[in-house]
Amino acid sequence: MSLDRFLRSLDWKASGKWTALSVAVGIIAGTGGVVFVLLSQAVSHYTLYEFSGYLPGEAVGEHSIFDHPAKELAPWMTVVVLTIGGLVSGWLVYTFAPEAQGHGTDAAIDSFHNKRGFVRARIPLIKTVASAITLGTGGSGGREGPIAQIGAGFGAYLATILKLSVRDRRILLAAGMGAGIGAVFR
Repeated sequence: MSLDRFLRSLDWKASGKWTALSVAVGIIAGTGGVVFVLLSQAVSHYTLYEFSGYLPGEAVGEHSIFDHPAKELAPWMTVVVLTIGGLVSGWLVYTFAPEAQGHGTDAAIDSFHNKRGFVRARIPLIKTVASAITLGTGGSGGREGPIAQIGAGFGAYLATILKLSVRDRRILLAAGMGAGIGAVFR
């Protein structure tokens, strides 16, 4: 098949639609990923570093937006910060969005397969704040699970706002997961 024939066979209306939706989901989920990382760093700085003097390690090539001069370590305060962080995070999730509990990837996959791609609009916000508090105060976990659910929520919410079909909502949910993970891990 020649290139000319191939280009004429494309449905440009559908291609344009998916290009625009992909760009929108990428920007929204990517911005959500950046906000999540910056919020985690801010929580870590203002809790772990300021109260206990503890500075968690960073991945190679990543740098905090905060300056951390040497400070005396108060190990007992690390336990207090971690406990308060866990309680606040747990209260947020329990009170406002129980679906945001756990690491996030299972909930996003469950939404895709069993909930017609539907994610409540508050999930990305609650997951962002609760996970930033958990990770920023020294809680155990990683960024990939939360950002998968955050990105999936943004994609699904965009599809809901635009009144897209279930099939299209599932596609945007999956695109949001990928965009969020891509933003966090560059």
